[in-house]
This record gives sequence, structure tokens and C-alpha cells, in this order.
Amino acid sequence: MYETNITIITMIHLLGFQSPQSITYYLFFLFFIVYCMTICGNLLIITLVSYSKNLHSPMYIFLTQLAVSDILLATDILPNMLHVVLVKVNRMSFVHCIAQFYFFCVSETLECLLLTVMSYDRYLAICKPLHYSSIMNTHICLKMVIVTWILSASVVLIHTLTITTLQFCGPNIIDHFFCDLAPLLELSCSDTTLVQLEFNLLGSLFVEIPFLIVIISYVYIIVTILQIPSVTGRKKAFSTCSSHLAVVSMYYGSLVCVYLVPTRRQAWNISKVLSLLYTVVTPLMNPIIYSLRNKELKKAAEQMINNFNKNSFKFILKVGI
Repeated sequence: MYETNITIITMIHLLGFQSPQSITYYLFFLFFIVYCMTICGNLLIITLVSYSKNLHSPMYIFLTQLAVSDILLATDILPNMLHVVLVKVNRMSFVHCIAQFYFFCVSETLECLLLTVMSYDRYLAICKPLHYSSIMNTHICLKMVIVTWILSASVVLIHTLTITTLQFCGPNIIDHFFCDLAPLLELSCSDTTLVQLEFNLLGSLFVEIPFLIVIISYVYIIVTILQIPSVTGRKKAFSTCSSHLAVVSMYYGSLVCVYLVPTRRQAWNISKVLSLLYTVVTPLMNPIIYSLRNKELKKAAEQMINNFNKNSFKFILKVGI
């Protein structure tokens, strides 16, 4: 009996959503459509920015990286969740579980950092317009992008390696739809104090401090906009940052909801539903929010469609001739 208790876990069972069999295929279809829309929407953002020279500015470069982050998150979570919905209990190797946790944390950390530099970009554009081009040029923008990726990948790697030093001896069942930290640590028979302290420290550095920077940036932005004498000028200035503000509110709002929910076993069902907000809903809504509220993206989409139609028409004429 003692030897059974200290058996090292090699396989993980994800319970996912314990939904009635009658709605299984409806849930699968719903999440499949969400995944397809998420990938297509974010790829559209990347394509439009790459296609239109008018969009080769720091704000849209950051936006493409946000789209890449959303694709990474959706691909890390949703395909496996689709499998869980169908089979109810999904078996995955422990290495696969740790890898899923790593890429999940990388994409979330990257999103926090990108939203922060995007808020700084909007602060410079609205509050320091005369110095914007000298401070936020393409060269600086690319450096920021590289730093955010390196920071996200390296810091999360250190944290993940710390987790792998723990001993996981069971049970090997995770009552979630992906390998998150809290349910993962429940499988450990080691002291997890160091991991939890490390998580709290990294959370402060890469979630709370960036969020504080975002808030401070928008306080200055709002004050500056209110000082603009004309109503038209205020609307125009606010329109340049409204999409980003909506994304920030949705993303951090969902994180706050999840962390406010107690992680006791009886709260897992609520926690799973709330986790959908920042793992599934946010990557889906980001391109929708930016596409609907951004005139430059709409204009680039129209130009791309018109050019495609013209080229298709010319090709048909050549083939016909």
C-alpha cells in the first residue's frame, strides 16, 4: 500500500466539463466554431497589418503580436478541450500536461506585457504627440516585442522547471479542462510552498505591476483627452485607444474574477467556467473588438478584397482568352 502511494505519476486524466451526454455534440460544435473563428480572426489581423503599408506602425506591430499570442493560447487549450468534451475523460502524459501549462503561461504573460506596452504607446501618442515619433519608432518597437517574448518564455520556463522538481504521486485526476497551476499542485506530495511563493512573485511582476502601469497610463490619457477643447477632438483621441481599453478591461476583468474565486474543491465548477473567459473568450473577442472599432483595419480589409477581386477578374479574362 505504501509503495502505491509514492508511485510517480506518468499519465494525467483531465475531467473537463462533466456535461450531459445529450449536449455533448452541441458543446463540441460550439467550441469548434469558437476555435475556427479565433484562428481566422487573428490570422486576418496579421494578414491585414502585413498587407497594408499604412498599418506598419508600432501600434499595429504590437497588435500582430497580440494576435500571435491569442493563436498560441487557443491552439494550446482548445484542441485538447474538444477531445475532452467528446470522450469526457482525456488521458495525457505528464510531460504533455507540463508542456500545456508552459505554453498557457507564456501566452498569458506575453499578453500582459503586450497590453502594457500598447498602453504606453497610446500614452505617448495622445499625451506626448510631438515626441512620439522619436520615442516610439519601428526600431524601438521591434526591440520591445523581442524583449516581451524573451521575458515571457524565459521566466515561465524557470517557473515550470521549479514545478518539475516536485514529486507527483497522485491521484492523477485533474478536475479541469486544461493543466492549470492550482489543480496541478494538488497532485503533488511535495511541499509546494516555494512554487506558490514563486508564482505570487511572478504574478506581482508580470500581472499586477503591468496592470498598474496600464491604469496610470490611462489616467494620464483620460486627463489629456478631457483637456481637448473640441468635442470632435476628444472623440477622435478617444477612438484611438478605445479598442485597447476594451481588450484590457475584458482581459484583466476575467483574471480578477478567476483569482477572486476560492480554489476549494467545491468551487472548481465555477473556476472552470470563469477560466473560459481568458482562455477561450478573450482570444476570440480581441480581433473582433479591434476589427469592429478600427477604421484603418476596415479600410485595409476593403482594399485587400478589392485588389483580390481585380486580380481574380484579370486571371479569369486571361484564362478565357
